[in-house]
Amino acid sequence: MLKDKYNMTQEQNIFLAKRNIVDSIYKSSHIEGIDITFPETQKIFDGGNVSKLRIDEIQTINNLKHAWLFVLNSINNKNDLNLLKSINSLVGSNLVDNAGNKRNYNVSIGGTDYKPEIPDEKKVETYINDTISDSSKTITDRAITIMCYLMRTQFFNDGNKRSSMLFANKILIENGKGIISVSVDQDVEFGNKILEFYETNDNTKLKQFIYDECLDGIKE
Repeated sequence: MLKDKYNMTQEQNIFLAKRNIVDSIYKSSHIEGIDITFPETQKIFDGGNVSKLRIDEIQTINNLKHAWLFVLNSINNKNDLNLLKSINSLVGSNLVDNAGNKRNYNVSIGGTDYKPEIPDEKKVETYINDTISDSSKTITDRAITIMCYLMRTQFFNDGNKRSSMLFANKILIENGKGIISVSVDQDVEFGNKILEFYETNDNTKLKQFIYDECLDGIKE
């Protein structure tokens, strides 16, 4: 079981998230293959434009901004499937068909032979609820476990990694347990760990990697 690495107040964690929101968006954009610098991400966040980027890439960044703001403005809302759907609807806005709704067709994932089955909404809802209420695990472990499960389940048509990470961050920030973000120099290793998890359904290495390399916070 992963221990809680950080024990901040909710106010401290919200402050940390707001201070690092552009950095989190910059890192998430790189995971999605968008070639952008931190200053360029800041410019888009502030309402500007970056001419080298495609319209859909700028939309992806703006969607992450709106999804992050939603998470921070909903910090005490219930962590359930409806919240996850709301996050994905923002992540996929004007980019993804039927954003915020369950995937209803088969998909393939590049780099692996793993093919996720069409998700069972009730099963996913039960998994989220049961994991969140599992008092035998730390909050950090619960959040990272749910993140891994949702990425592999591929509940939505697109934006599953972004939505899963935002959902996990909502749980962490609400409870003062830190913020997950994947640094640019770790995104390849992160991708490799995800592919291994997809193929084996063993989340041990991926969870430990996220905990060791991607979880940040303030220690008193």
